[in-house]
Amino acid sequence: MGIRIRPLAAAVAALFVGAVPAVAETQQLDEVVVAAERIRPAPESSTLAPARQQQLRAASSDAASLLRDVPGVSLYGAGGVSSLPVINGLADDRLRVKVDGMDLLASCPNHMNPALSYVDPSHVGKLTVYAGVTPVSVGGDSIGGAIVAETRAPQFAAPGQGVITGGEIGAFYRGNNDARGGNLSATLANENFSVWYNGAYSKAGNYTAGRNFKSFTATGRAGETLGRDVVGSTAYETTNHLLGFALRSDKNLFEVTFGYQNMPYQGFPNQRMDLLDNEQKRINLRWLGQFDWGQLEARAYHETVDHLMDFGRDKRYWYGSATGGPGAVNPLPCSPISASCAAGMPMHTESRTTGASLKADIALGERDLLRVGAEAQRYDLDDWWPASGAGMWPNTFTNINNGQRDRDALFAEWERAYSPQWMTLLGVRYENVRMDAGQVQGYNMAPMGMGNQKRDADAFNARNRSRSDDNWDLTALARYTASANQDIEVGLARKVRSPNLYEVYPWSTWAMAALMNNFVGDGNGYIGNPDLKPEKAYTLSASFDWHAADRRWEFKATPFYTHVDDYIDAIQWDSASNSPRTVPLRDQFTVLRYTNQSARLYGINLSGQMPLADTGFGALGLRALVNYTHGTNRDTGDGLYNIMPLNAKLTLTQQISGWDNALEIIGVAAKNRTSDQRNEMQTRGYGLVNLRASYTWQRLRVDIGVENLFNRYYEMPLGGAYLGQGTTMTTSLTPNGVVPLWGTVVPGMGRSLYAGFNLKF
Repeated sequence: MGIRIRPLAAAVAALFVGAVPAVAETQQLDEVVVAAERIRPAPESSTLAPARQQQLRAASSDAASLLRDVPGVSLYGAGGVSSLPVINGLADDRLRVKVDGMDLLASCPNHMNPALSYVDPSHVGKLTVYAGVTPVSVGGDSIGGAIVAETRAPQFAAPGQGVITGGEIGAFYRGNNDARGGNLSATLANENFSVWYNGAYSKAGNYTAGRNFKSFTATGRAGETLGRDVVGSTAYETTNHLLGFALRSDKNLFEVTFGYQNMPYQGFPNQRMDLLDNEQKRINLRWLGQFDWGQLEARAYHETVDHLMDFGRDKRYWYGSATGGPGAVNPLPCSPISASCAAGMPMHTESRTTGASLKADIALGERDLLRVGAEAQRYDLDDWWPASGAGMWPNTFTNINNGQRDRDALFAEWERAYSPQWMTLLGVRYENVRMDAGQVQGYNMAPMGMGNQKRDADAFNARNRSRSDDNWDLTALARYTASANQDIEVGLARKVRSPNLYEVYPWSTWAMAALMNNFVGDGNGYIGNPDLKPEKAYTLSASFDWHAADRRWEFKATPFYTHVDDYIDAIQWDSASNSPRTVPLRDQFTVLRYTNQSARLYGINLSGQMPLADTGFGALGLRALVNYTHGTNRDTGDGLYNIMPLNAKLTLTQQISGWDNALEIIGVAAKNRTSDQRNEMQTRGYGLVNLRASYTWQRLRVDIGVENLFNRYYEMPLGGAYLGQGTTMTTSLTPNGVVPLWGTVVPGMGRSLYAGFNLKF
């Protein structure tokens, strides 16, 4: 979908150039989702209408969920505010995710705190999505697309206007999981100085699935534990604060923002642990200067994260009763000797991230633009588990000790407009990625200690653990405007990603320790591999865009193909012999070790919209979205893990007076092609219906709606294995009431009515 360049250019000019007296444009930036550079070079860029973004904010507290209407994007199931975006089958660290120019990393062995979890949907001002072929100026160290999230831009008074004030207040409620919360923003500014605050709070209980889902009890799935159809470990609570200051003088803009998040709890139904505390603090400084030759931007930032995992209530307490029958509730106090609950197992993670960047856009003439830049990042991580419970003593288990992952990058990108019809973009990027970690120890380092902890620790400590990767990215993009009604874009890229710390340094083959190192939610355990090579992806993508001159109607088709050398997949591992399993385990959880193989992904994304009629019932319109991705491990012929099956969304829209309404029909095919190595579970196809209505009157906006109107039970194709309740620290498959049954995928939310309002002042 395209965008109009002139309003965007006016808004940017009003923000960055002090001589332009336009306040309204800067205030509109908090409602615009943009997916474009100056001449929109990225083939898979997409834009989301401001009204649609507002509707999605009311329906979810997860910022990543705002991407659900972007072609090629799907979401890994995780916590209620921490889902992981997927672009064309590539997810998590394979994507470059920036928040206000900062490269933020998940600091958790389960990736419970991804970058977008630190942004409340009400704070999102601009969200840019690059699918597939990504310009090198956007970022490296990734092989998929890129997501650039920006909070609201600072506002300034127009010349002669004096001091201005403004802001908004909002609240929401969602019935299914008793979710509630609110947001507040306020600004005080004159022509040259601006100070603003954004705050948000949200809290929710466990959600209920659609009809026919039963929680586990002592006799299996015959009864219920947490109440009818309740999905355990799906509750959450989070608070976000952002305080910003900006100074504008002539052609310079200086900004400093302070961010803070406190998340006391977030359950994870597809992990064996829950998040019991997450505190993030960040400071971000930015300078933007305008010159006759172009613009120069400098940024520096620092972030600290203090993270704690342990069993939440649903994983520590046994709610069922072998004699109490279905629905019996018997929460018992936890102790190491109680068979009805799990003892605590605290897991701590601390990280420190410091980064800086310098970028210049240099106009070489009317047709040529050169982008050059340098980036640096220093990332330190410690991951340790204090002794607790039977067998977990006398030492603290060090999962990653003084882990370091440092990046330095240089890039250059040349954009040329040969004519009104033709433009090209060529880029090259070099990155040096250095990693290291200190020595480790297990809970018990006795020669015959549990799980061969001494054997594995000694082997890890004796080896060289430092590594350095030299990575090169290359991109070539071309765009041809065939007519006022047709655009064609083609892109070719080579992109490289070095493995993350949790793919390299988790050292223990002990099943219990391996189960803690899992950021994909499949219920298996993972062992790191210090010998992993960087992934190298080669992507060819095209985009065919047919549209009206004013874009009242449009249709876009984007096929893509990606081949990945040294793709980081996993093979089943025998902990006793410390070698690959000769006979793979089937239909059960297991332990795997990361390894380099090769992969292929291809597919097509279709999107479009058109007006239907303008009647007495208002203006009727139609939107459509279809995504298809196929992923294969070329070495084994196995399916790649967590590939979203064919899916489609059809939306009938109505606009009348101040109303903006929508009827959504979602269809998802069965997921039959899965990863055999991971014993990934299949899911059945399903269809959902959502209703949304919004009313705007002067400064007040009200949103109401119902999702999953017919309360359909379905299992999320990317939801992972259901581990939401009972004792989770085992690979046993016995349905004994506290161990999940094999073959259950996390179910989606049942019928949910929601309402929200926003009032600007």
